[in-house]
Amino acid sequence: MSVKIALLGCGTVGTAVAKMLKAQSKDFAQRAGDELELVGIGVRNIDAPRDPEIDRTLLTDDLEALTTKADIVIELIGGIDPARTLVLGAIKNGATVVTGNKALLAAHGPEIYEAAAEADVDVYYEAAVAGAVPVVYGLRESLAGDRVETVMGILNGTTNFILDEMETNGMSFDDALKLAQDLGYAEADPTADVDGHDAAAKIAILASLAFHTRVSIDNVPTTGIRSITAEDIAAAKRDGFAIKLLGIARRQEAGIELSVEPTLVPLDHLLASVRGSFNSVVTESAGAGRLMFYGRGAGGDPTASAVLSDVVAGASHRVYGGRAPRELTYADLPILTPEEGTSSFRIEFEIEDRTGVLTQLSGALADNNVSISTVRQSAATESSARLTVTTHEARTADVKSAIEKIKAADYVKDVLQVMRVEGN
Repeated sequence: MSVKIALLGCGTVGTAVAKMLKAQSKDFAQRAGDELELVGIGVRNIDAPRDPEIDRTLLTDDLEALTTKADIVIELIGGIDPARTLVLGAIKNGATVVTGNKALLAAHGPEIYEAAAEADVDVYYEAAVAGAVPVVYGLRESLAGDRVETVMGILNGTTNFILDEMETNGMSFDDALKLAQDLGYAEADPTADVDGHDAAAKIAILASLAFHTRVSIDNVPTTGIRSITAEDIAAAKRDGFAIKLLGIARRQEAGIELSVEPTLVPLDHLLASVRGSFNSVVTESAGAGRLMFYGRGAGGDPTASAVLSDVVAGASHRVYGGRAPRELTYADLPILTPEEGTSSFRIEFEIEDRTGVLTQLSGALADNNVSISTVRQSAATESSARLTVTTHEARTADVKSAIEKIKAADYVKDVLQVMRVEGN
């Protein structure tokens, strides 16, 4: 007897999974309670070059047939189709599914979870969010006895690497992106990363877990990092902040606030110290308080580690009995619009350099229920000044309303930047 494993996909992560299954087979058998037997590797092109350690006799391009031969199906092909069809087929055939496909879960998670419940099988997805970082397990199991209030983090290593290079080496966005591509951190088409879509899919999954509410990627307002300049980063650092692309999910009184956007984080905050291509997630909960999950969020071996932790758990449940945690949507909290959220903001204005302007500007903010935390003024030109205002926490709608009114004032030449501040 053995637990039969089908592997769909043999790219960087799939190759690492196959190699680890072979190299650590004895350990995995002890942990799972039975031998884990790799019965096939589904690929698009059998003749493509492969790592020499991959057993080519296991390769097949009939992925659908392969899913019928396995107790556990590992889906690592990515994208929506044919991954969705293959995963649903595997579930229908009674297989446990392990996937690293955040796009699939963020778009079709409810359909997959419902199919798994109907078929009485498990779905595992630790690798879908932050590679080797065990944040899915943390939210699904370690914090199951707590009330999570906030999940916030750096969920994309490519964008963190780019912003880090811009900060530490003064590189432009374009140069930092090219370096990330040269080093293999960014794809030839980096859209999903730099425009924030990858992080949005991940925060949707984490929010669903944290708040027991179905959250789709379509619910997450998303802004990427293309517009960030080295000058923006240097100016933020002078004011005591780092710029990070953060995924944020927060429980508010009225519902769940969601966003992915470039965000200012105080330099002494945990997330400000996350460098290079690393990922980190910070949770805030009623009982445990603040927890930080940190580690490599991508790459063959780190992601394979997360995949195989799920494989061992799934195999153990098949051998000894037991189930993975199911999807819980009992809370069914409302999803707030971007304007309903609250945050502190840092706003840069170019204003006329004359007496009384600060009084007028602060009055306009106050009229819209926005109070000022700090102000810094510096010269811009001979006749104008740059005024940097950091607000106390305020409703996004109130901040936007105040800015629109201030823009129309004769003492304001331009609104240079508006950026969210977290971690104050």
